[in-house]
Amino acid sequence: MLFRKRKARANARAVTVARTGFTVLDRRFPLADLARELLRKAFPDHWSFMLGELALYSFLVLVLTGSYLTLFFDPSMTESTYHGAYTPLHGQTMTQAYSSAVELSFGVRGGLLIRQIHHWAALVFVAAIAVHMLRIFFTGAFRRPREGNWTIGVTLFMLAMLEGFAGYSLPDDLLSGTGLRTAQTIVGSIPVVGTYLQFFVFGSEYPGHIIIPRLYILHVLFVPGLLLALVGVHLVMVVYLKHTQWADRGKTNRNVVGQPMYPRFTAKSTGLFLMVFGVLAVTGALAQINPIWNYGPYRPDQVSTDAQPDWYVGFLEGGLRLMPPWESDVAGHTIMWNVVVPTVVLPALLFLVLFLYPLFEKWVTGDRTEHHLCDRPRNRPTRTALGVAAVVFYAVLLTAGGNDVIAYSFRLSVNALTWVLRIALIVAPLLAFVVTKRMCLALQAHDGQLLEEGDETGEVTQTVYGQLDEGHRGLSAQRRYRLLVRENPRPLPPPEGKGTAPRRHRLRAALSHWYYRDRVELPATREQRQRIAETTAEPERVGEGTE
Repeated sequence: MLFRKRKARANARAVTVARTGFTVLDRRFPLADLARELLRKAFPDHWSFMLGELALYSFLVLVLTGSYLTLFFDPSMTESTYHGAYTPLHGQTMTQAYSSAVELSFGVRGGLLIRQIHHWAALVFVAAIAVHMLRIFFTGAFRRPREGNWTIGVTLFMLAMLEGFAGYSLPDDLLSGTGLRTAQTIVGSIPVVGTYLQFFVFGSEYPGHIIIPRLYILHVLFVPGLLLALVGVHLVMVVYLKHTQWADRGKTNRNVVGQPMYPRFTAKSTGLFLMVFGVLAVTGALAQINPIWNYGPYRPDQVSTDAQPDWYVGFLEGGLRLMPPWESDVAGHTIMWNVVVPTVVLPALLFLVLFLYPLFEKWVTGDRTEHHLCDRPRNRPTRTALGVAAVVFYAVLLTAGGNDVIAYSFRLSVNALTWVLRIALIVAPLLAFVVTKRMCLALQAHDGQLLEEGDETGEVTQTVYGQLDEGHRGLSAQRRYRLLVRENPRPLPPPEGKGTAPRRHRLRAALSHWYYRDRVELPATREQRQRIAETTAEPERVGEGTE
């Protein structure tokens, strides 16, 4: 009884201290208001919205494991003779960066496990961002009012690639050193200023003595700081703008339906974080990755025949291998087109298109309304076809990055394979565009058939006259709603005075016609069309003018 009273008094005292502390803080910071708003936020319940959380939680694993690794890694490029825990390398000359990475793997308790978890988490992080961006693109979630968040997402993707490359280069082994040699060639190939940039980055003639320490500072300080800041802004924008949602009964373009933060979303999100951590830990323990002790220390005069970078920069390697050996001499400067085009011009165009696409689609459609309902990809055939064509283009480049391994494994001529991939780089995306667009239109036609006839039952009946009929049953109201509710944009009308209209107006009308001329009208009554228009109508905002 005495112990129970003491425990009750201690609990009461703790509650009093917590309330007093919260009151003190709430008088100085709007904690109660922020907590109330956050707890009232509706979170999405569809699985596809968890891709962003996958990226977030793999980033948290990166921060935790990276903090541990920084305690033991030495980024110095000072050379010394190795006499550490890994006997096969004894007596070899290597940099402190490579020596400390090997020692971290074999001489630090749990070091190899943490290294491998960190590397796998980096791959999952970049992949989750990429897939999350594809989900946003194919569903049209980048449209107003979320153009700013799309820009932040593309910037995060760029920074994640830079962060991955910097971390991949830190051990200074033969594989990562080959990647740095490629980076040095890319920097040096930039016309006019390439040589100056190369000396600025490496500090002297390649490989210099400061590139690893600089990459280390970039990897553990600058880029993570930017990532944390942008992730914070991204999450604040998501909370403020609310999430998009799939068309369903009760879900319109003017409301937000989802799960409350507590307890359902909190439990689900916590479970996902633990699953991500657990899967990465098991993968790091069982699946070997980046065995730097097998590659050996970096030597500028040595290159492994099957050296490939991580997948997210593999398309640059593929571009280098597919580009013909073209060079030009202009005003005493050698322009290395075979390096500049695939590694400078191509990624610059790629990210420029990603940044500008929301503005481009808005310009083509003339649509300035807010959008909070997700598009089914089949209902936007041109956009979906463009996205699939871009993915196929990237896949061909990524495949070309390992053309030597493919040729060796399948006993093929590497020159013949290179020519096949060069042709595929042009033909495959065009073919993917045509096939994807036709498939989207065919799926729309199938939706129309379902609305008219219903689902097939699998039962066949025969009339007294011998005619065979396949049985159908009507769709549920919820499924019919999902099929019918969609935005159905039409091409912009041709400009007045076709011959005298400004060229950009004619171009805009032509692109709009190309985007939205192919369509399949779904069977719907006048009443259903009116309800669809009400569901997809723009939210009303008091005191807000048009954009």
